[in-house]
Formats: sequence, C-alpha cells, structure tokens
Amino acid sequence: MTKNKTWTQTHRLTLEKLSHARLILEEVRLGLPVLEAIHRHPGVDGHVSKSVLVAAYNHLVESGEWQPNPGLQARIRMKPVRTLSGVTTVTVLTKPYPCPAQCIFCPDDARMPKSYLPDEPGAMRAVEHDFDPFDQVYSRLESLEAVGHPTDKVELLILGGTWSAYRRDYQEWFVRRCLDALNGKTAGSLLEAHSLNETAMHRNVGLVIETRPDEITPKEIAWLRQLGVTKLQMGAQSLNDRILALNQRGHTVAETGRAVALLRAAGFKIVLHWMPNLLGATPDSDRMDFKRLWEDLCPDEIKIYPCQLLENAPLYAFWQRGEYQPYSQEQLVSLLADIKPGIPRYCRVNRVIRDIPSTHVVAGNKRTSLRQDAQAEMTRRGSHCECIRCREVRGSSVVNSDLILQDQVYTAGGAEEHFLSFTTPDDKIAGFIRLSLPGKNSPHTGLKDLEAAAIIREVHVYGQSLAVGQDANGAAQHSGLGTRLLEEADAITRKYGFKRLVVISAIGTRRYYLERGFKRGETYLIKILT
Repeated sequence: MTKNKTWTQTHRLTLEKLSHARLILEEVRLGLPVLEAIHRHPGVDGHVSKSVLVAAYNHLVESGEWQPNPGLQARIRMKPVRTLSGVTTVTVLTKPYPCPAQCIFCPDDARMPKSYLPDEPGAMRAVEHDFDPFDQVYSRLESLEAVGHPTDKVELLILGGTWSAYRRDYQEWFVRRCLDALNGKTAGSLLEAHSLNETAMHRNVGLVIETRPDEITPKEIAWLRQLGVTKLQMGAQSLNDRILALNQRGHTVAETGRAVALLRAAGFKIVLHWMPNLLGATPDSDRMDFKRLWEDLCPDEIKIYPCQLLENAPLYAFWQRGEYQPYSQEQLVSLLADIKPGIPRYCRVNRVIRDIPSTHVVAGNKRTSLRQDAQAEMTRRGSHCECIRCREVRGSSVVNSDLILQDQVYTAGGAEEHFLSFTTPDDKIAGFIRLSLPGKNSPHTGLKDLEAAAIIREVHVYGQSLAVGQDANGAAQHSGLGTRLLEEADAITRKYGFKRLVVISAIGTRRYYLERGFKRGETYLIKILT
C-alpha cells in the first residue's frame, strides 16, 4: 500500500524541498501558525503546499528522525473535517447497470449508474478508473494519506443505482476487490478477504450500500450480511403514495415501512433519502410529509435531496409543459429552516442537497450550500437543529469525568430503541450506541444469530479519526467510551430479560468486540448473558 512507498517515490520531491519543508515544520512545532511559517520560508517556488508538509512530516517520522507528534500532524492536515466524525469515508461507484425503477426525476446517462452524472465530484474518480473497485479505493487511500488523513479505519460507501439489482457474483467480486485494496493483498475468496481485513493496515469499520425499499426481503438481508454490509441507504423520497405514483417511483409507503422495520430487526443502520419538491408536492405538503418520517420509520440518518430539474431527466418534459415548477432558493431555505429544528436527537443529517454541478440544473435552486444557508436562517430566527451532526464534538477536547450519560427511548418498527449517548456539559455528543430491543410486533428475520436477542446496531465515538492504537490528549476516540457504552447496553439488555446481546459488527471491528466478551456467530457477534 501507499505507506510502503518512500517519500520521494510518492511525491518525487528533491532533498532540497525536504529540507525546506523541515524548516517550516520546525517552526510550526514550536508554535508558529502554519500559514505564517510558510510565508516566512517561501522557498524557491514561492509556496509550499500542506501536502508537501504532510509528506515531509511522514518521512521524518518513518525515518526515525522525529517522534510522532499528533498535535503537529493535526495542524498541517488538509480538510480535517473529512475525518472529524471518527472514521475515514471512501466512496466508490458501481458500473452502469439497468435500474428496475423509472423515476421521472432521475437523470439518464448511459455512461453512469442510474441517477448519477459523470462530473459529480463523487463520481469523477469512478469514471477516471473505469469503475474498477480496487483502483477507486487504492487511489482514494493515496490521496487521503497525501494530505495527512489517517486511513486505518475506513467506512466503504458503495454507491451506484440499486445495489440489489446487480448480479450477486458482481456484488461479491466488487466487495472483495474493495477489501483487497484495503488489505494490500489479493484474496482468493470473499471469506479470505474478510479474514485478512480483521488485522489489515486499513480496516473496514462500516460497509454501506444503497438500494430500494421493494428490494428488501429476509433472503436479501441474509445475503447482505454475508457480504459484510452494516448500513443501508434507501430512497424513501416521499411518504405520500400519490406523490410516489406521480413520480413513477415504483414502490409504496407501506413497502418502505416494511423494509425499514425488517432492516431494524436485522440490526442494520438505516439511512433514508427524502426529496422535497417532487412533482405534485408543495412546500406545505413537504412540511407535513417530513413529520411522517418520525412516526414509525425513525431513520438513524437522513439525506435531504431537494428535487433538481435536469434536462436529461423525464421530469424536464413536465416542466416544459408547465406541469412542474421547481422551488426557488428562498423557498428551499425557508423549508429547511422550518423542518431541521424538528429532527430528533438520535438522527444525523448527512446531506441537504446533491453535489450536482449547477450547469446541469435547468431552473430553480443552483446553490450547493443550502445547509449553511438554512443554518443562517435558523440563527436569524433564533432556532437551532439538534441532530447528531449539529452536536458532534468534532475536534474539541473531551474530559471523560464531565460527560453526561443520556438514554433517549423511542419506538420504531415494533422495537424499543435506546439511543445511549455521552454528551459534554454544553450538549456536544462524544459517543453513542444504538441498542434495539425487538418486540412482539418486530418482523421475523429468519436469522438464527438474532433469536431471543437484543441488538447493538451501532457504536460510534466522535472526534478526529485516530490511527489504531494512537491516543491524543482530550480526544474522545480511544478513551474507553466505547467500552462504557457497551457496558450500559449490556445492563439494559439484562434488565429487560434478553438472553443474548448481538452486535452487527463491521469486518474490521470484529476483534474489538471479541476482546469484550462476544463470540462469533454465523454473520453477527454474540454475547450470551447469564
């Protein structure tokens, strides 16, 4: 992998540039701001990029000249927000393939998987590498390491139309090749790739796919667990059957409800996509529709994707005939500012708009900064959002003795959910666990591992992602919060009389749970409670 390359091989930089970068690093190590140190030592080229400083720092540490300095490393890291959620996300796209749906809002580009455009930021790397999974992962690891991000804990986000519609041999090959890139070794089978990744340099701490509600069955979830999937993204889009039919979505609200309940019973993390401004919707109907998300579906995360009018989507013809009108930027900002304060504290808002280049948008909002725009409007109104993303501790220091344990209980899909979190005195979230207690109305998954079991669906500790085994003063990660949360979940599970506690572990986190009393089941890890 990239860490085995020498500094000069990776960056083709001269010893003169290394010496120059070292001067800057010395000053930064003594407390001088990074930009000021760069300006004081412009060098022969007049400027030194942060990527050069990161490469020089890595060289000095790997050669043994310097001791590792996490504080210095954090100061020279480019775009630290990318890993402030505690993990490093690597996104890959599957090849173009027919989608079973005919949604009128989706762009139709034969070069891309359904709903994607070749010049979207997240899709450009896939196009560059001809959708090869190994090359996509490998190149992303290289670029992340070059700007100072740790890549020891990687969440793999597999996008591209409807995953469940692809042939299973392609799915298995795709996941295996992603893992091969993380492992730095070609495996002979998916099972071998899983085994290698448990101790690999780049461990998979989450595997995410996207699919449709009408594709979710007990047989499908059993297959997803064999692949190692831990989180699913699904397009709910609307909770109004009339709107779904007008937009030719191809599934009903009831099917969405059944799919979410089944996924919850199987322990998956659930991300729903919701789309305001669909054909037939109004801002007022969207406000009402959004509230329905929290009646029983209660997703763990959401992506808000306002419908965008694109020329290569069937919706364009409706607009030409005057049958559809996209919301203005002002209408969307007002809508977002209305609904965000009502999002439950157990949910994380991942996105509020797609990264579609504005040149593709025919009419309506063309800004991709709607999250910031909505935040400014809420500030003006004196309101605020309490979703997980808005309360993450991020890079702030954490004092464990000051943390407050909270247990938010709610019902969803026949289960009693416990959202256990450690928060700071100013209500920032340092870590959480999702514990699901199935009830008599929970759907039956058919998975033996889950019989008579409570399910840990997620354990997450926030703060800048740290390398495995690395500590940082005041950091939430590696401070024992995960273990404390597991102990709390254990106590609640015993209190309610469950005989087993099961965790839906990612491939690269299995050893973590095995060291804490869990045993291997078929596709889950199990703790027998006595």
